[in-house]
Amino acid sequence: MVPNRNDAARRPSQDAAAAAADSTGAPRNRSPPGPRLTAARSNTDPGLGLGRGNTSSSSSAGGLHMERHELETIHSKAPLSTTTTSAKNDREPDEGANSIGLSAVASNSISDQKRSFRDRVGDLRLEQFANKRRRHMHGLVWKTKAKDRVAAAYQSIIVEGLLRRKPLPPSRDGRHVPMHRPPGELVDERSGGRYCSNFIRSSRYTVWDFVPKQLLFQFSKLGNFYFLVMGILQTIPGLSTVGRWTTIAPLLAFVAFSMAKEGLDDYRRYQLDKSENRSGAWVLARGDGRKRPTARAASIAMKKHFKNNQTEKDDQVTVTEEVVLSDLEQAGSSAADWVELDWQQVRVGDIVRLHRDQNVPADMVLLHATGPNSVAYIETMALDGETNLKAKQASPPLAKRCCTVDGLRETQATVVSEDPNIDLYSYDGRVVVDGEALPLTLNNVVYRGSTLRNTAEAIGLVVNSGEECKIRMNAHKNVRTKKPAMQSAVNKMILFQIFIVIMLAVGFTIGYYLWEEDTENKSFYIFQSSAYDGSVPFKEIFFGFLIMFNTLIPLSLYISLEIVKLGQLLLLHDAEMYDPVSDTPMVANTTTILENLGQISYVFSDKTGTLTENLMRFRKLSVAGVSILHDMDVLRDERVKQDKLDSYKVSKKRGKQQANIIASAEPVGRASTGSYTHWKSSVRPNDEPDMKTEDLLEYIRSKPNTTFSRKAKHFLLCIALCHTCLPEYKEDGSIDFQAASPDELALVQAAQDLGYMLIDRPAQSIHLQTTDADGNKVVDSYQVLDVIEFSSQRKRMSIIVRMPDNTICVICKGADNVITSRLKLSHLAEQKARDIGHRASMRKTFEKNKALQRMSMAMSARSTPRNSLTMPRGSLNIRNRDSTDAREGMRQSIGRRSVDGARLGEGHSSRLQRRRTDDMGTPRHSADLLKSNRHSIHRVASIDAIDRRVDEGVASSDAAIFEKCFQHIDDFATEGLRTLLYGYRYIDEDTYTKWKAQYREAETSLVDRQQRIEEAGDLIEHKFDLAGATAIEDKLQEGVPETIDKLCRANIKVWMLTGDKRETAINIAHSAHVCKPYSELYILDANAAGTLTDQLTLTLTDVSRGMVPHTVLIVDGQTLTKIDADDDLSILFYDLVVRVDSIICCRASPSQKAELVKAIRRYVPHSMTLAIGDGANDIGMIQASHVGIGISGREGLQAARISDYSIAQFRFLQKLLLVHGRWNYLRTGKYVLATFWKEIFFYLIQAHYQRLNGYTGTSLFQSTSLTLFNTLFSSLAVILPGIFERDLRAETLLAVPELYTFGQRNRAFNYRLYVGWLLMGIASSFLVFYVTYAVYNAALFTEDTSLYAMGTIPFTVGVVFINTKLFILELHSKTVITFAGYIITTGGWFIWLLLLGKVISPSMNIYLVRDTFTRNFGAHLGWWTTLLLALTGTIMLELVVQSVRRVYWPTDTDLMQRLEKDTDAQQMRELFAQDAEAHHEEEEDHFGGDPDQRGRSKTDNAVTTKVSQELSRSPGPNRRFSQSDAPQRRTVRASLDEYRPPQFTPPAEERENPFNKLRTKLEQIRDD
Repeated sequence: MVPNRNDAARRPSQDAAAAAADSTGAPRNRSPPGPRLTAARSNTDPGLGLGRGNTSSSSSAGGLHMERHELETIHSKAPLSTTTTSAKNDREPDEGANSIGLSAVASNSISDQKRSFRDRVGDLRLEQFANKRRRHMHGLVWKTKAKDRVAAAYQSIIVEGLLRRKPLPPSRDGRHVPMHRPPGELVDERSGGRYCSNFIRSSRYTVWDFVPKQLLFQFSKLGNFYFLVMGILQTIPGLSTVGRWTTIAPLLAFVAFSMAKEGLDDYRRYQLDKSENRSGAWVLARGDGRKRPTARAASIAMKKHFKNNQTEKDDQVTVTEEVVLSDLEQAGSSAADWVELDWQQVRVGDIVRLHRDQNVPADMVLLHATGPNSVAYIETMALDGETNLKAKQASPPLAKRCCTVDGLRETQATVVSEDPNIDLYSYDGRVVVDGEALPLTLNNVVYRGSTLRNTAEAIGLVVNSGEECKIRMNAHKNVRTKKPAMQSAVNKMILFQIFIVIMLAVGFTIGYYLWEEDTENKSFYIFQSSAYDGSVPFKEIFFGFLIMFNTLIPLSLYISLEIVKLGQLLLLHDAEMYDPVSDTPMVANTTTILENLGQISYVFSDKTGTLTENLMRFRKLSVAGVSILHDMDVLRDERVKQDKLDSYKVSKKRGKQQANIIASAEPVGRASTGSYTHWKSSVRPNDEPDMKTEDLLEYIRSKPNTTFSRKAKHFLLCIALCHTCLPEYKEDGSIDFQAASPDELALVQAAQDLGYMLIDRPAQSIHLQTTDADGNKVVDSYQVLDVIEFSSQRKRMSIIVRMPDNTICVICKGADNVITSRLKLSHLAEQKARDIGHRASMRKTFEKNKALQRMSMAMSARSTPRNSLTMPRGSLNIRNRDSTDAREGMRQSIGRRSVDGARLGEGHSSRLQRRRTDDMGTPRHSADLLKSNRHSIHRVASIDAIDRRVDEGVASSDAAIFEKCFQHIDDFATEGLRTLLYGYRYIDEDTYTKWKAQYREAETSLVDRQQRIEEAGDLIEHKFDLAGATAIEDKLQEGVPETIDKLCRANIKVWMLTGDKRETAINIAHSAHVCKPYSELYILDANAAGTLTDQLTLTLTDVSRGMVPHTVLIVDGQTLTKIDADDDLSILFYDLVVRVDSIICCRASPSQKAELVKAIRRYVPHSMTLAIGDGANDIGMIQASHVGIGISGREGLQAARISDYSIAQFRFLQKLLLVHGRWNYLRTGKYVLATFWKEIFFYLIQAHYQRLNGYTGTSLFQSTSLTLFNTLFSSLAVILPGIFERDLRAETLLAVPELYTFGQRNRAFNYRLYVGWLLMGIASSFLVFYVTYAVYNAALFTEDTSLYAMGTIPFTVGVVFINTKLFILELHSKTVITFAGYIITTGGWFIWLLLLGKVISPSMNIYLVRDTFTRNFGAHLGWWTTLLLALTGTIMLELVVQSVRRVYWPTDTDLMQRLEKDTDAQQMRELFAQDAEAHHEEEEDHFGGDPDQRGRSKTDNAVTTKVSQELSRSPGPNRRFSQSDAPQRRTVRASLDEYRPPQFTPPAEERENPFNKLRTKLEQIRDD
């Protein structure tokens, strides 16, 4: 990580001072900061710079200039040339200062300004905050160490001391696994017992520990523990006045229900584990009696028979280079020698036989494979996320001896393997064969979780099994049951409620003794000395009050909450989160943490299979100065998808209704898009390619002898020849290709699309089929003389072929910076590359400054006093102002309340930040449709149009080709594509013969063979002519960029954790919008020059300045290991990661992913983490996070099995979080608050009454009705809103992701709201009781003033008011169900009064119930008048409080609800998602750079004009925005609360408001 010494904005006079600052390590004050670290431009290697050799000497001017270019190019999204270099103290003036003057002005525009007092105070505050943050980090480290010490003490004393469960010691010399195993099982010398079985378990419980663990978990909830204590007290005779079992019995029933639900969730995980444990594997028979259970074997016999037949057919068509096992394929020996077992039956020492495309059941040492030289190709995608196949080779002595069954049985060999560990990237072992010891490395082992590919069969010896396999050891152990984030707050509220109950009991007990002294002892009918005593003992009075008021914490809080969450779970199964292609719905494995989905602040995502589809597609090429798009595969993929949909409909069709349901679930827009648009860049969705491959083929056909055509044909030939793919014929005659790399497969398939089909590859030759000018098929044979393989050090691959005309051609492909330095005109090429790099640097610097300027404007808008409440609302007609300004102002209003101004400004301002593809019906997409139709795959452009795109003059000029090609490469990389550069040269026979002798000597060398092979390859890999460049797309899942953009706008930080290479991760980050066009990339590399402390300090200082609009930190697994091993580095690192906007962690092991998630939970208080992945390597982080999401992807169902929720596509995450997550958070929060409120309101009426009965505990309410209050008369009022409440429409929440901060900031559930609801409940109880008391205190004796008549009024008011408030006043989304709930509850109460009067016996009691409601007080008008008076008073109080809050303290929800009334979903999307064009136009007007960029700007402007015209033609009052309403000056701000629909007349209270000054002041305080 190095500071930028080449910022284009730096003046030459500043270089010396900057160098001095670098040498002292002092931070430099630059604005905006340049790249502090270099990052990947090339899609092949971020660690190599263009002209790498020239940068080694600091004394060379050219070398210095080269380094400056390498550092500058970080300014582009994926810059042209990159490196990770050490910091140099010397620098020279920029040679291109004149060409980048505009960038210099832009970079110094902020730093040249005089800093104001506010800025200096702000810096001081930032410094104070940073110091406070560091102290906090030190405190967290101390707490972590303390916890570790406690855990270590627990481990040593309890686990090891008392339970005698000591960890296994390391073995003396590794585990010895003989191939010729003695009878019985092998013994693990570490434990003295058998090796670990191959059984795996992801479920959290077993039959033995389920009950104790669940009891501990259930009673860790404070409410449950409280009720347990109160229930025990209630069972003691004489203490309870409401029965002995009314608390403990419902509590036990509820706990049993909750335990059953948790058990069911865990049973699902067990079922999924069982399916993996019972998978089949072929094992060499040992005569130990093991066999697969008969019933299970019979049930899958037909399936296996079909699979074996299919495998044999596949083997018959395998290329001849694969050597078929002789004895292993004999019909007689196969059945007797091999036995099929369950995976869980496999043991250490077993010899396992794998067929093609089978999963590896355990960690194995490879013994033999059918590939050449016993090579097996292994897919490790589920382990490390890499899509490239790994070539694993059996040790030669083993491969030679183990090619037959007899050889397997007779070989006397012992494998000595390392002890089980979590390191996936290294392996140490040895094999002793006939007394000869040979090393075993990572190249000789295959791990569980891998898959055998492109190899007919392979045989291995099991060395690790079950939980000792690498993938299982990387999984998160000791998984705890996840708790909702609200639970801690609920526990504190319950604790406060308990405090209230105790205070009431204490207070009333004291009141009783005071009353006893003043009244009871003086009342002859209660107390008579030596005769009778009616006083109540202390224990009965105190504990009686405790039991009376224990319902302030209702048991129904948890019972009803489970019902609410079950209802939420049912509504979570949204049809829009169903994937019809894979027939996969959203699956919820738990209901415990549904509300956590609405509070997520960090998303940790895997790359392979989660963001991408694991499909590589050839997308673009550059040849002879022309950029060409290849999108033939898009329609092909669409057809495959449509075929799957059609087959699904046929197989699942159950009548017309079912067919209609499926058809409605289809993504109709997606299926139809293939007819008019084939591929669109996720970064530049509106850019149009100059040419398509159909046009290229047409041009070559019509003009085959031009310079461009000759170069294009030769380039296509290079693509078709330079690879190692093998063709394979299927039964239907089609050809499939087997490749070790998906990139090579994409290249060969593209060559086939373009007319160069690989039909055969026998030994040392390639047969290509082409079409001549007459349309006849022609097969040409090319002799393969040598192949110089690709390696991570070389970054290139070469093939030497003899052409049909007997000439010899060397074709090389590789990273562009590697190939460029090996071109014949390398100096010219490098100069052109530097020019392109400068241009890219200018572009990024400009974009970064524009983003900073918008951030500054947004922050100024936050700090500016708003006058929206002081100006007349009638003047704010949104049709009379700039539509873009209106949308901007509305979003700024949201930003002031919902999200940090800097993030919001960054979130909506850049044209490149998000794709505007939310809806196919928007005018934007209409324009795209018209534009895309011009280039349908079924209609090739005219020859004249193609001629205008092809410049034969450019094709004849090397300098022009270099400039165009490097510009295209930069554009490709900016779009996140993986680029390769092709070069070629023709050599004579003598040159090849001399080189071949040197190369053969290197191949047969016994010392440093690999190094000598690479050195020999360098001798011929030079003086190339440039053939062209290719760009391969690692295909993203549909909707990934849009989803990440919305998550970022929702103030959610998205981290990408992958086991893949750094350059691949950066490319995907760019295309997936994890990195923005103006992002600053910081790379932490433990192998780079300089210490990690210096790198972290420089980066932390730079990020803390806040002068970079978007920061991305890139770190690898090796660096993470060093950071975690040092406490000081950990403090700096975790202080840094919470400040950056995103992190890309590459080469990370599964355990490191989990540790990162746990670190954020530890170091970022109140954070809510979500981990999403699809493979077994993601299990650890999924289990470590607050919420785990599994993707049912190509890597299998391992992650989906153990996750909390599983979805089929990453794009469903936005609906799951932004909509359902927010709704569930709101519903649960409102449910808890409403439950506490209704208990306080209702039972405090009892408390008010105690002063009238001498504090003796007499109840105002009749006991039977009181028992049913929470069950029948108030349960639906909290349950139904908890299930069906929707404060905003789903369309609104998706269009305005900033509203998601509602949950992050705990706006629906916090202590302030709790106190507010509490005070409202207290006030309402006062009002109801004392209105009733006032009436009955003044009533005549002729009226019914009995306790039952008086108590029925507050009871009735309580039931009606609770339901009215929660069903009508508080509920925004009113449905038929909620209306029915209101009618049932309120009507049911009056029906209950009628029934109660008939059922209760007319015995003498203080509650006169029998027929009193119908014949006594219920028939008097005064009773009903009192009832209506008390009810009206409470409702009016509620309305007044809500009105005052909405007027003076409106929330985002209030403002958006007001906007929803006048705006439909389509207009909402237009208001909040389609405004970036204005920013883009402004940028293009000020940026005078690349003509291609200006051309793109014109295209976008034309589309914008079409959109404006479409909007201006909208009839009626819905016509909001027109082209004439778009002035260029942007000065007027609008906010959401200023918005009024057309023809709106403000009410009188808004036109004449006497509190304008007060309201303005309150607005200022709130904004600050």
